[in-house]
Amino acid sequence: MIKRHKFTILVTIIILYLSLAGSQTFGQTGFINVPYIDKIGHFGLYFILMSVIILEHRHSFHNTRQMLLIALIPICFGTLMEFLQLVLTNDRKGEVLDAIFNTAGITTAIYIWLIFRPYYKDKIR
Repeated sequence: MIKRHKFTILVTIIILYLSLAGSQTFGQTGFINVPYIDKIGHFGLYFILMSVIILEHRHSFHNTRQMLLIALIPICFGTLMEFLQLVLTNDRKGEVLDAIFNTAGITTAIYIWLIFRPYYKDKIR
């Protein structure tokens, strides 16, 4: 089972570490001063997570409903990470806006797959 899901597990562990590590771990960079850059990070990480899930299980999805049901797993995981940041860490805070950007990354990965899936099926045949 682990061998089949190795990339999903790897990305999930990376997200888990980045979510619960103290903010002093990452340091401050003075030359990058973009407002809400962390939201771009949330979007990107969960976009990558859902993309990896889709690519690892692309043969298992027989319809869009199955993919949407599977998408609930990273959505719940992202919401749980925001809650755990609030409860377990002293210098991190869970934000609703972060959870929204997590969900937006997941949703974008699904939409892109739905757009390119017909081309992928034609290429297999």
